[in-house]
Amino acid sequence: MAVVKTQFTLRLEPADHAKIKIIAKNENRSMTNMIETLIKNAIKQYENKNGEIELTDEDLFIE
Repeated sequence: MAVVKTQFTLRLEPADHAKIKIIAKNENRSMTNMIETLIKNAIKQYENKNGEIELTDEDLFIE
């Protein structure tokens, strides 16, 4: 089964980009995978503090 993922442009400051690149290398991950992992961890932290974010079908609709 194919995994459906959205694609978007992300602009980072050079220092943040370089730091994520080093973290990714240390974790044996690609930059993309590292950014995805960091985002997932941030969402998990947010939901642990504030409760689960409930999504509707409309929220998941991507234009």
